Amino acid sequence: MAEKTKLCIISCSVLKKEIQKLAKQGELNADLIFVSKYFHVEYSLLEKNLRLIIKANLRRYPKGAILVYGDLCLGPNEEMKHLAGEYGIVKVDALNCIDCLLGGKGKVTEADPNQEMFILSPGFVTGFFDSVKETARREGIDEESLKSLFNGLKGIVFLDSLGEGEKVREEIEKMNTGLPILEVKSIGLENLKLVLSDAMERNRCLKKVS
Repeated sequence: MAEKTKLCIISCSVLKKEIQKLAKQGELNADLIFVSKYFHVEYSLLEKNLRLIIKANLRRYPKGAILVYGDLCLGPNEEMKHLAGEYGIVKVDALNCIDCLLGGKGKVTEADPNQEMFILSPGFVTGFFDSVKETARREGIDEESLKSLFNGLKGIVFLDSLGEGEKVREEIEKMNTGLPILEVKSIGLENLKLVLSDAMERNRCLKKVS
């Protein structure tokens, strides 16, 4: 069975298109499992579903699992890193999904040291922000109040990982954040590939020792 010879990558679906493209290019020898990005609206919901998926796949993949989530994706105190350690699986070295696209190891803080930008990737533009607005609406937060959360930010930087920058401009404007688009930055997939390769190598060393 494929599970015996491959490892699996368990990733937030916010990076689904990027990871699938790398796999299609032959850059990843792994089975891909994506967890809905919409669980991100609530830490407890994300943790519950992540635990279910990790448990279901640990025995299926003796070669190991790579967790593609940032240190901060379950909370500000590296809860995601602790979750990976609890199950003995390797997690990418990154703070969040944007950091993965920039090369991990906290490069997102170098790109925006003063946290003045709203940095977006394709996975955040398509559907996710609409889901955030709907959740806010159910909690009694109207669109104008939601826009006020962006007060103090200079504008939007879009990381064009898939070569669709101009196509996405219109979608970003429909998000109606009140922020100008400052830059569409072409970054490709090389940084994400390095982040995944690093995690896969650490997994290989871990399995070799065990």
